[in-house]
Amino acid sequence: MPTALITGATSGLGAAFARRLAADAFSLVLVSRDALRLAQTADQLKLRYGVSVEVLPADLGTEEGLSRVESRLHDGVDLLVNNAGFGHRRHFPDVPVEDEVRMLKVHCEAVLRLTLAALPGMRERDRGAIVNVASAAAFFPRGTYSASKAWVVNFSESAATEIRNPRIKIMALCPGFVRTEFHQRAAMDSGSIPGFLWLKADNVVRAAMRDLALGRRVSIPDARYKAIVAVGRLVPRGLQAYVSQRIGR
Repeated sequence: MPTALITGATSGLGAAFARRLAADAFSLVLVSRDALRLAQTADQLKLRYGVSVEVLPADLGTEEGLSRVESRLHDGVDLLVNNAGFGHRRHFPDVPVEDEVRMLKVHCEAVLRLTLAALPGMRERDRGAIVNVASAAAFFPRGTYSASKAWVVNFSESAATEIRNPRIKIMALCPGFVRTEFHQRAAMDSGSIPGFLWLKADNVVRAAMRDLALGRRVSIPDARYKAIVAVGRLVPRGLQAYVSQRIGR
């Protein structure tokens, strides 16, 4: 039975990945800061899908938390989903520097270190996959969040190129606005976001798993966001920033 480790696994896309992979008969290792919610999520998945679920409480914004997850990955997994992340309510440069640095640690350092921890076992077995959750925001200039997600996209493509093994897949997932707890946790007002731009988490995961199977290095789920990103690449960066600010983060 294959094993998948998912960070940020108790809500949103992380929880959707957990449901999908449990339905596909993966054993799960779930990582989250909230130990109580982690245990509840594990119990629900075991009851519904009858799979093995290991819980690993860890805060990826700390050295201790990162080291704990690295140690577990050294034991080997077949699929790593780097999903943990968060947003800021305030705009750059009004966000406290310690919060900005924490974002870079979770979005960038954790993705780098956990990918490096997972790869030796995958290379030894000559198979495996890594999904790094980025965002459609990676293609538009909008503060540290967008910048950090742009790094995730570039890193994922670069890592996949360097590995040079079609049996080991590394993919950046770039969804748009998804109905999750993301905006609520960041105390963001999402009222300015047009309704037609919202995606369902389960649909995003379904598209991601399809693109992963096809060997794509960047997955932009949903035709609406494929079009938005394609058009965004053709217009000046200043116009990109203006549209991004008008629509919302």
